[in-house]
Amino acid sequence: MRHTPSVDGDDGPRPVAVLYVHGFVDYFFHPHVARALAAAGYAFYAVDLRGYGRSLAAHAAAGHDPNLVPDIALHARDLDAAAGAVRAAGHTTLVVLAHSMGGLVTSLWAASRPGRVDALVLNSPWFDLNENWLLRGPVTRLVDVVGRVAPRLPLGGLGEHYGRALHEAWGYDLAWKPVEGFPVRAGWFRSVRAAQRRLRHGLDVAVPTLVLVSARSGPHRHAHDALLTTDSVLDVAHIRRGARHLGRDVQLVTVEGGAHDLALSPPPAREEYLRAVVDWLGARVPA
Repeated sequence: MRHTPSVDGDDGPRPVAVLYVHGFVDYFFHPHVARALAAAGYAFYAVDLRGYGRSLAAHAAAGHDPNLVPDIALHARDLDAAAGAVRAAGHTTLVVLAHSMGGLVTSLWAASRPGRVDALVLNSPWFDLNENWLLRGPVTRLVDVVGRVAPRLPLGGLGEHYGRALHEAWGYDLAWKPVEGFPVRAGWFRSVRAAQRRLRHGLDVAVPTLVLVSARSGPHRHAHDALLTTDSVLDVAHIRRGARHLGRDVQLVTVEGGAHDLALSPPPAREEYLRAVVDWLGARVPA
């Protein structure tokens, strides 16, 4: 997808393009983000990864589970294709803006594909599992074994509370982003935990990187009044810790009152998030 008004100017394509990558149980429905970056001089594109959003029907028709791939490393091919298409349109510089699971996938992709991207902006990246020590340790090791022999074994899914609050505020397509999510299966979960392990051991993302995180986490297992003013999906301490393992040029910005998807926070946090992204890009990757 492309934000058509921002792609071509009177003198040809804008030099710098931003490619948006969504999270798990997600797709691109953020036109206000496209408009904000276009107003700052950037061409804007977005991709729905295989099995997500606008790519879901073809994925399901081929017999695959919604939102799931055998290994999230397969999304590197999706990113290769999307990045190639953006550069083929004539843009000389590429910034990737990624949310949650997309932040994990693009971090590993950027580290393993030097030269594919010129800067990375991560919105509440999924750097670790927001659970207790039992699930993050012994259960993860058990799933590592089970996921090899029974990859389609269902392990559960997302809580409905955050999705329900988000839908009430934004009214997105529930066929593509159901409030109850899609079932999480052992093989996919095993690949996520392997990717998070790689991050903890340290990546070498050799491009300027901005990590944005809410000021606080909220409970993720039940409804509460701060679902959209705290990160009620991930633990912000995990994000802060994970940011230190990305590379040598990483800036961390905290957004007071931000939701898990900072771009979907209520005002003034949403404006603060967009301003932080635009200001950082203006300093590090001028349009």
